[in-house]
Parts: sequence; C-alpha cells; structure tokens
Amino acid sequence: MNSRQPSYVRYACHLMKAWTWVAAAAALVGVGSVAGFGVVAHEELSALEHGPAYTLPAPIEVLEPAQGSPIESSSLHDALLSAASNPALVEFHARVTDASTGEVVFDQQSGVALRPASTTKILTAAAAILQLGSDDVVTTQVYRGPNPGEVVIKAAGDVWMDAEAIDALATQLNGLGEPVTSVAIDSSYWGQMPEMLPGWDPVDIDGGYVAPLQPAMLNGGRGLVEETGDVPRSHAPALDVAQALAGAIGAEAAGAAPVPEGAQVVASVDSPDLVTRLDMMMKHSDNVYAEAIGREVALDRAATDAPGATMAALSEHGFDTAGTEIHDNSGLSTMNLITPKLLDSILADAAAKPELRPLLNTLPVASGEGTLIERYGDLPGRGWVRAKTGTLDDTSGLAGTVTSVNGNVYTFAFLSNGSSVLEARRAMDEMASILRAY
Repeated sequence: MNSRQPSYVRYACHLMKAWTWVAAAAALVGVGSVAGFGVVAHEELSALEHGPAYTLPAPIEVLEPAQGSPIESSSLHDALLSAASNPALVEFHARVTDASTGEVVFDQQSGVALRPASTTKILTAAAAILQLGSDDVVTTQVYRGPNPGEVVIKAAGDVWMDAEAIDALATQLNGLGEPVTSVAIDSSYWGQMPEMLPGWDPVDIDGGYVAPLQPAMLNGGRGLVEETGDVPRSHAPALDVAQALAGAIGAEAAGAAPVPEGAQVVASVDSPDLVTRLDMMMKHSDNVYAEAIGREVALDRAATDAPGATMAALSEHGFDTAGTEIHDNSGLSTMNLITPKLLDSILADAAAKPELRPLLNTLPVASGEGTLIERYGDLPGRGWVRAKTGTLDDTSGLAGTVTSVNGNVYTFAFLSNGSSVLEARRAMDEMASILRAY
C-alpha cells in the first residue's frame, strides 16, 4: 500500500497551511509581537464554546469480496498454449490452477523439473511457515564474559540485525552500571553447516548476492549503512556485529570467543517475526535471508541438512516433492531442480487455505515493488500479478497469483531454461497477463 497522501489531500494541507500563515501574520501585525499574539489568542480561544465532536455514521453496506465467474476453460487453455509456444522460452515447463476450484487449467510438463533459480524461495518460505509458525522470532542474547568488563554475543541465526537492534543491546549494556571494555561473539550456533554451499561462486560475496553463512549479521552482511540491494557483502559478518556493538557502547575491543558455561544473560534482542522476515526475503530475493530461514527450519527439526529439512517439511504436509532436488534454500545454486507442479501446488494451497496464506502477501506486486517493480509497466497484469521471480544465467522463473477481471484467482508456475533472460522474462510476463482477462 502506498503511504504517500493523494494529491488532493496534499493540496488541501497546503491551503490550510497558507491560510494559517496569513491569519497568523495579520494577528502579529495587530498586536505588535509574537508574545502579544500568543496572549491575545489564548484569551480569545479560551472564551470559545465548542459543540459536541462529530461522529461518523455507521456504514450502510459492507463490501463483499469479489466472486469469481465461470469462464470458457478451453479458450483460456488455448491462449496459454499459444503463449507457451513463444520460442523465447526455449525449454519451458508450466502449470496454472484455478484457485477457487482447484482445477488445473494448463499443464506443460509440470511434473518434470527444471532449474528454478530464486523461485526456490517459495519452497523455503512455505516450509518455514509450516514448521515454525508465522509469529516465530530469533532471540540473540548477550552473556557476561569470563573476565570483568567482557561480554559475549551468542549468535542465534538473526541475520536481520540493524542499527535499532544494536542500539537496543547497547542500551541494556549501558544500564548495567559497570563499564564494558570488550565484546566478543560466539558463532558456533550453526555447527558444521558450511559457510558456502554447492554451486555457489565466492565472487558473489563482493557482487552482493551472498555472504559467508554465519549466524549473526548486520542487514544480511551489508553492514549498517545499506539495508537492501546488491551491495558488496561482508566476508566476516558475525565479527561485524561484535564490532558494531563495541562501537555503540565505547568498548575498546571486539573479537570472537565462546560463551562461558553457566554465564549470565545481560541483554537480548528479538528479530522481526517470521512473516516480516519472509517479506524482506521474497520482495528483494535475498539469498542470505533465505539460507538463514532454511537453517532455522533445519535446527527446529533437529537436522543439519537445511535443504533436506525444507523438503521433508513440505512432504510431511502432503506436497508431492517427486522429481525435485535442492542444494540450497535460496536458488543461487545451479544444481537445484524443481517441478512447476510443486511450486504451483504450494501457491494453490496458500490461496485456498489459511495456514500458508501469509506467503501470498510476501510476493512482489507487478510494476509495484521488489523484483517486479520494473516489469509489467505496459501489460494488463500490472498491479494484479503477484509473483516470485527467479534469474540465473540461461534461467528464468516466475511463480505466483493473478486476480482476473472476472474475480477469478489463478496460481501459476513458469520455468524457462536455456533461454535469454530478458526475452524469457517478457514472454512469461505476457503469459501471466493473459490470466488477467479470464
């Protein structure tokens, strides 16, 4: 939702401000000084009598949700089939479902997996909601160190830490009534899970796509200056947290150390709730956030294989994972293979049932936000398509929902391999926009 005021509201506010200035100026001339104006105004306003406050009448009618209308399914199928034959899509697999009825209205090899890129994050998000619940938070605690003046941060998987989180910890530490001279961080929480995953390229750290996977970071490894975007990530993100806290409280040193056994907790801070974190992950397709959430799911299941934990959680909730194989939770790996059938079935379930429904709100809006902000500007799907994008070399993906002019809601999953990214992206945007007309 756009928080900017409509133009007529801004215009009215400008008029009110202008007339207020004129009235104030006239009063100032009449009494000769600002102080004199204040005294006169106070006396005059004190004598005013006010009537009762205005109350709005209760609405007569309540808006009803849009109801879908029957459509000619063969016509829709033919339109989608024609779009799917676009040579720009090269190897193309897809599925489209009518969310109201559960009917699959288009299927092109949807049970055969292709490289998915960041549409992988749909699996990660769904597994997290199912396993952890929408209100889940990550709590980072600070303990007393082994010597006076020393504290140790116990990293717990919060890679969303920002200036506000650091300030919250600093305030608590400053309230101890004793100086803190050294801040260390214990990064052992993720155990032996690797910092870089199969199929990842180390150059992507400086490229801004990923950071070494450590269980505490500032804005996903970006530091405190930049909160979003593909800016270069840190090569030592956990240490950055210790250094930031040390700077905030005026401590002389920062480093790495384990939490002493039996140490007292002296400060703590919570991450945003899971849905807020998923929104940040999905809107901007953040790989670090996806991997952190995947690891949280794994540890909640007492597992160390995060991609495997995601697949297990989905399978336990009845999703058909046959043919799908993932090696990370973000889609950065070129080794991932996912079926459009699985992607679409997750989205259809979210559209039909309340448990996964928060997932839909995390999807970018066409021509409106996130990774779709510069797409659909001239297409009917503008503002009506909500979808997760996926982009790697020779790989394009798009999976989400569309509300049609007839009130019908469709879910879809499109994967294109071996294609030019920009050309395939446009072809899939056109295909999703077809659904708007039905």
